[in-house]
Amino acid sequence: MHRYAVQAAIAAVHAEAPSLAATDWAEICGLYDVLRSLWPNPVVDLNRAVAIGLRDGPAAGLDALDPLRDEPALATYAYLSAARADFLRRTGRDSEALSAYREALQLTDDAAERAFLSARISGLRAPTSRAARRPDC
Repeated sequence: MHRYAVQAAIAAVHAEAPSLAATDWAEICGLYDVLRSLWPNPVVDLNRAVAIGLRDGPAAGLDALDPLRDEPALATYAYLSAARADFLRRTGRDSEALSAYREALQLTDDAAERAFLSARISGLRAPTSRAARRPDC
């Protein structure tokens, strides 16, 4: 099997899913395992880690991403920081998420990505509940 066939299979699973939540993440994780055996690559490892997080939950995603933080090829790759930020946000670790979103923002020049990341940063800065604000007195 060729890596392009596996990549096409991954794309097909995404294309067949009616939504992100309905995506067959177990199948995608298995396909990334096959792809890693054919084409060891840090970006493949990153994509696999994200799929693990979407299959097993954000804490599992963070665990899968953690060893990639020391990968030199990903040191300036905004998607690693953005993936960490999303999983951190989804686990309620807002201050760490804010830092990771800021890091991702620094690492990309793409206008659409910068707008998305800036919106996430703004959302984390906003008070999440009335209890988080000072009472009016």
